[in-house]
Amino acid sequence: MSRVQTTHFGHSCVLLDTGAARLLIDPGTFATGFESVSALDGVLITHQHPDHLDLDRLGALLQRNPGARLVVDAGSAGQLDAIDHEVVAPGGSVLIAGARVDVLGGEHEVIHPDIAVIPNNSYLVDGTHLHPGDAFPEVPAPVDVLFLPTAAPWLKAAECVDYLRAVTPRTAVPVHQGLLARPQVFYGLFTNLAPAETTVRVLDEGTPTAL
Repeated sequence: MSRVQTTHFGHSCVLLDTGAARLLIDPGTFATGFESVSALDGVLITHQHPDHLDLDRLGALLQRNPGARLVVDAGSAGQLDAIDHEVVAPGGSVLIAGARVDVLGGEHEVIHPDIAVIPNNSYLVDGTHLHPGDAFPEVPAPVDVLFLPTAAPWLKAAECVDYLRAVTPRTAVPVHQGLLARPQVFYGLFTNLAPAETTVRVLDEGTPTAL
């Protein structure tokens, strides 16, 4: 079995070079270094959250790669009016250069019942490499490589382990780890969803604070 050259640019951003196609998945705000990537055949977006879709850098990336097709989920499409893109729904597939990309899943995992669920495409490349985005989709057959979400407001470690065991890939690559260094994302969630009577205070470490 030929191995796919894989580059992780941080968080959920991954470059796959299958030998027949170069595909960049989820160039988001927490990723760095993907701006210099060239000779892309496709850019795939799993969903509309900024840590998976950096609108400020996407245009320059596509200008650097004029031959790349932008494939997105239905939710992200609403943010891309001025950028050429293709929407592929779960259950569909697309051939990009010499790579087949099957779309699995359909919905982002639930963050909280008070937060609306958005679309999420999980991408299975050539039947071997699965990037689930922010979801744990069922896979139709064993996969070789799983890009495994590691930390998120919708995720607990036990669920991550259970999904890893269910898929049983040859290799698991931890992704979506950028939030481990950004607790502000979780603080914001607490603030937005806290009862009206509650104030969320983040204390400066080592500084006495009257509460």
